[in-house]
Amino acid sequence: MRHRLTKTFRSVLTASAIAALTTGGLALSTGTAAATTLQAGSCTAGVTGVSGDTVAITGASVKALVKAGAQEAGTLAVGDWAANDIAKVASIEVGQVGSGVSSTQVSGSAIGLAVAKALEDTGSWGLGIDRKKTLANVEKKVAGNCGLTAYASDYREPTSEQPTTQPGGSTGSQPGTGGNQGSVPGTLPLGTGSTMAPPPDYSNIPAATPGVALPPGARYGSAAPGPTSPEFGILGADPNTTQAPEVQNAGNADALAAPGQQSNSVQLPMLLAVVALAGVTAALVRTWVLRKAS
Repeated sequence: MRHRLTKTFRSVLTASAIAALTTGGLALSTGTAAATTLQAGSCTAGVTGVSGDTVAITGASVKALVKAGAQEAGTLAVGDWAANDIAKVASIEVGQVGSGVSSTQVSGSAIGLAVAKALEDTGSWGLGIDRKKTLANVEKKVAGNCGLTAYASDYREPTSEQPTTQPGGSTGSQPGTGGNQGSVPGTLPLGTGSTMAPPPDYSNIPAATPGVALPPGARYGSAAPGPTSPEFGILGADPNTTQAPEVQNAGNADALAAPGQQSNSVQLPMLLAVVALAGVTAALVRTWVLRKAS
């Protein structure tokens, strides 16, 4: 009997352990998914993912920059060897997609540092006699030519609604709908206190009725200063009389002789012209007479 109870108890414990392991494994499998690595096509191309994703580039995308940086270091480095070694690196992590922001900038300096670290880890034989100087020059070369943006597709603009706060600490109420403001109809509040001022009275201001032509005297009232009508007549007319004055010319203009000359004198050019015309006429007459005589 005791052996049978022990066997039954062991079976219950075994079933409970299996259920616990199954439940725990299910909970682990339904937990938060691991972050994804976003592979950029180049060190200047943008990528899109969700918050927490890792941003990476390939070693082949910076092969030319590594070669140039190694050759320009002045350490007898072999740029082709260094470039071939970095091209074998399939993925170089350079940053992550930020949380709570729409985009994250991965700077060129961060990319240059990651590439130099990856090149050092390869143990390349093309780094020359001064490996640190070569790696520093490669980092500087990559940093000056790279930089990318990681966009978060799960980013949502924050929305917040704040209640309208009125003077005195009340929220959501409008002027004239509560308190002393609504107790006296037809009044306006003054400042933030409870004293009310009567509304202005505009009933004594004259106004014309639409469609009705009023005489000039009724348009402005009898209290208006000056004549009873703002009409305008002929310039120079007496506003208190109805007879208009005789219209006269604005002025008289006479031609003036030039200084030092008489208005009726014949000038020398005119005399010369008359003498010349007389001489030409006499010559023509003489020629005509001679031709007739011959």
